[in-house]
Amino acid sequence: MKRFAVRTLEAVLTLWLLATLCFVLLRAAPGGPFDAEKAAPPEVEAALAAQYRLDQPLLSQYGHWLGDVLRGDLGPSFQYPDYTVNQLIAAGLPISLVNGGLALLLALAIGLPLGVWSALRAGRWADRVLMFGAGLGLAVPKFVAAPLLILLFAVTLQWLPAGGWDGGWRSAVLPVIALALPNLAYCARLTRAAMLEVLGADYLRAARARGLSETRLLFAHALRPGLLPVVAWLSPALINVVSGSAVVEQVFGIPGIGRYFVQGALNRDYTLVLGVVLVVGAAIVLINAAVDAARAGMDPRLRDADP
Repeated sequence: MKRFAVRTLEAVLTLWLLATLCFVLLRAAPGGPFDAEKAAPPEVEAALAAQYRLDQPLLSQYGHWLGDVLRGDLGPSFQYPDYTVNQLIAAGLPISLVNGGLALLLALAIGLPLGVWSALRAGRWADRVLMFGAGLGLAVPKFVAAPLLILLFAVTLQWLPAGGWDGGWRSAVLPVIALALPNLAYCARLTRAAMLEVLGADYLRAARARGLSETRLLFAHALRPGLLPVVAWLSPALINVVSGSAVVEQVFGIPGIGRYFVQGALNRDYTLVLGVVLVVGAAIVLINAAVDAARAGMDPRLRDADP
């Protein structure tokens, strides 16, 4: 119970510091949410500032915003006046969750078997080719991979749509692949390295000497400890998917929270950016907690080391 209370307090303080820092940086950035090439009449600017409390001192704005957040109200959007930030996030979050979840599942479903297979054939030509491909996948950023996928599968082959979102599987294929590629490559490399270390352990040599088959060694003795580094990597992998969704959703024109974040930052939509930051920050805190629990369940030494 004490450990749970300490971690909850740490999570709340982390989110508060993140939101406060983001609030200050947004207000310090040049420009404002209602700046335009043609300036509005002074009375219109004054009315807008009063409506969104931008005419108040910074500390007062912060106090009002924080009070609204504690009540579950993320405020109105400056650039989408017909919607609140809660409504925009409620509409975009499921789309981002679907794409991000499918991307991570794809990375694990392909990366884990490839990593194990490569470790069992370490040093052979197939292993070298696979690791070269994995290194290439890590080197190509998402903002390069996404247009290349569009060029190949949408423009040249015309198999899939180039962008947009209709809720069908065809519109999800390219974004999911673009999000999954770097995680898939890293998962394969990490699994290979972890399995090589485990397969060379003394207890596995002793098991081989007792006549156990390689298949039993792999599934009964090597796979579980070999996957511990992969489980630990799930936390940064999920965070990578969350952060990468901003680029991918912008390229493919998907109305997820990543695209809302980019548009909100460009348009100085303070409340929308702060709302997305809070939601993503809370998701990262929950992801870290879930991964820590999974690691402790797989490795009793981690449970015993916790206070």
